[in-house]
Amino acid sequence: MMYRLLVTGGAGFVGSNFTRSWLRDYPRDKVIVLDALTYAGNMENLASVLQNPNFSFVRGDIRNVDIIKRILIEESIDIVVNFASESHVDRSILRPQAFIESNIIGVFTLLESIRQCWSRPFGERRLIQASTAEVYGSLKPNSPPFTEASPYKPNSPYAASKAAGDHLAFSYCRTYGLPVILTNCSSSYGPYQFPEKLIPLAIINALEQKPIPVYGNGKNIRDWIYVEDYYRGLKKVIEHGAVGETYNMGGNCQKNNIDVVKMICDYIDEFKSLRDDKSSHNLITFVEDRPGHDFRHCMNTAKTKWDLGWMPIEIFETGLYKTIKWYLQNQDWLQRVRSGNYRIYYQEQYGKRLIGKDNIE
Repeated sequence: MMYRLLVTGGAGFVGSNFTRSWLRDYPRDKVIVLDALTYAGNMENLASVLQNPNFSFVRGDIRNVDIIKRILIEESIDIVVNFASESHVDRSILRPQAFIESNIIGVFTLLESIRQCWSRPFGERRLIQASTAEVYGSLKPNSPPFTEASPYKPNSPYAASKAAGDHLAFSYCRTYGLPVILTNCSSSYGPYQFPEKLIPLAIINALEQKPIPVYGNGKNIRDWIYVEDYYRGLKKVIEHGAVGETYNMGGNCQKNNIDVVKMICDYIDEFKSLRDDKSSHNLITFVEDRPGHDFRHCMNTAKTKWDLGWMPIEIFETGLYKTIKWYLQNQDWLQRVRSGNYRIYYQEQYGKRLIGKDNIE
């Protein structure tokens, strides 16, 4: 069947990748993106689909019930994919209120709007609540990976706000029968990612010969998934997922942060051919760890594999290579997204941690 999708937060990293890829795979479907275009939302991320007659964009906040209800009704929306979220742990530690407003109140507003606009029988209609491995908390070195039955133990305002939104979504499924499906994904990476996250930050600083900040001893472990694999998983959830279920997604790729940064330095040195005879490894700078830093995330994806036939196909080495190459070829994009607001945040987050180091601006 043909779908009419509302993608909230669709101008951000994951949302824009989903939008571009969905219209590539299903050119007859209609996709409406709703995005407030805050610091991480960028219309340039959607440049390749702006002229597509089956794409439209609405600038607005997920907390605006009138906008959401108007889109749901006027566009006869079948599928809502909710990416709208404040999504960076560091920012949640600095300013948690924005995370409460977006990730809890925003989800509540979306759920209430859908409850008032969609009527039974729901048929193929679905709300996909895109969430994170962060809600499960932190794993010990030898603990088994998170499963869909793992208890929620969030350790940051970001993770707690996402957990609250997830609980709200499932409560609306169980109480009102809304056709909700939840996805929890590990650390995604790829082109168009805003340069506050580890991989793009390390790439950019290596390119510009600035210190690459690494929290603590760099031994924290993440399960990395290439963003196109994440999209493929979401597509499977929309097409075959069961209402009321949770599906974990991850790259089956556990790596220490310091090892990831060293791989980036190796690739950057290869691309640069060491023309200035200075290895990017010299830029690695260990800084004071952030409060409540989860030690390890890892996802058990067996349920998603067996129920939906999904598994990641991009290995980390090739995915990282593609990502670095994209940033090298799109440095104008980088300069534009790193506005004054980004520079203020960077100084606030890393300035004190990098006192005495060169080139922290």
